[in-house]
Amino acid sequence: MKKSFLISTLIFLMCTLASAQAPQSFNGLDVNMDNLYRLSDAKSRSISPENFTGEKGKGGQATQGTGSNASRELGVGWKVSPSVIIKPGETFTLAEIAGSGAIKHIWMTPTGNWRYSIIRIYWDDETTPSVECPAGDFFAMGWGQYAQLSSLAICVNPGSAFNCYWTMPFRKKCKITFENINPQDQMYLYYQIDYVETQIPEDAAYFHAQFRRTNPDLTGIHTLVDGIRGKGQFVGTYLAWQVNNNGWWGEGEIKFFMDGDKEFPTICGTGLEDYFCGSYNFENKKEARYQEFCTPYAGLHQVIRPDGMYQSQQRFGMYRWHITDPVRFEKDLKVTIQDLGWRSGGRYLVQKSDISSVSYWYQTEPHAKFPQLPGIDDLEVN
Repeated sequence: MKKSFLISTLIFLMCTLASAQAPQSFNGLDVNMDNLYRLSDAKSRSISPENFTGEKGKGGQATQGTGSNASRELGVGWKVSPSVIIKPGETFTLAEIAGSGAIKHIWMTPTGNWRYSIIRIYWDDETTPSVECPAGDFFAMGWGQYAQLSSLAICVNPGSAFNCYWTMPFRKKCKITFENINPQDQMYLYYQIDYVETQIPEDAAYFHAQFRRTNPDLTGIHTLVDGIRGKGQFVGTYLAWQVNNNGWWGEGEIKFFMDGDKEFPTICGTGLEDYFCGSYNFENKKEARYQEFCTPYAGLHQVIRPDGMYQSQQRFGMYRWHITDPVRFEKDLKVTIQDLGWRSGGRYLVQKSDISSVSYWYQTEPHAKFPQLPGIDDLEVN
């Protein structure tokens, strides 16, 4: 009996060890330097004006497009359709993908006013978008002026090349649209959407991004996002901040109200520059000025200084990606930041700044419907 038990136990242990050592199927989603060598059955695809559907073997076949004149002596296959024209008031479908997979990279370089270009993303059978933002703000360029940004999630490269590296899984369908709300100017858009066709894990949540603006802020509190319902994790913040008073403006605390928090949050920061992983006013003390910086996870990548003429206010762009420290919630989430500076006598000043934000998060669906996007006059940078 004892011998039989020992043999059975040995067989069980051997099977367990063999199972643990057996190669696991790699779906090609979570690629990094440590697993880049692993083979996968995921299929790489890419959508651009040279292949609107991303189908295999269907690229570079256009006979008409924005490059038709330049390629007239060369013909098909010679950059005939490198971009699209989006007319005033038109919504153009950048991508419509059926099946399961994940967006891995988005590159685009829109012309015109970036605040008047609205990107929307719908997952599976949604009728309301999970992503709705002006393109400039989505890529951390809310002021309509180029500033180099080098980070893990977003890169903005010379000249005005927008890149997004958030992984965006979907199970049934993905639809990405681009609306030109500018009533005057048509837009030339070069773009490429790189994705994989693959199986999605059961625990994969859906990517979301939401734009909000308060101009001016009259309450001393800017709400980045509210009304999130479901389980997920908050993964990033972008702020475009215009200061309308003198002195240091970033004493405000960011607060994460989660899972039933009411008056007081579970997570409370200690100041704006602290949350964006800087310190002491982002100041270069040697040169007595704000110091721009970019890191993989956080940065103050844009400082627009007064020019002594019509550009009279200081404007800032900053980002914070919660890649190694996502803020996880079980049921609900609200995120706010205080608009707080200094006044005489060592007292805090509740300010009236112009604040725009984009919040990035993953969550289970369905998501709560977003607030209505501001109209063109309330989006305008002025």
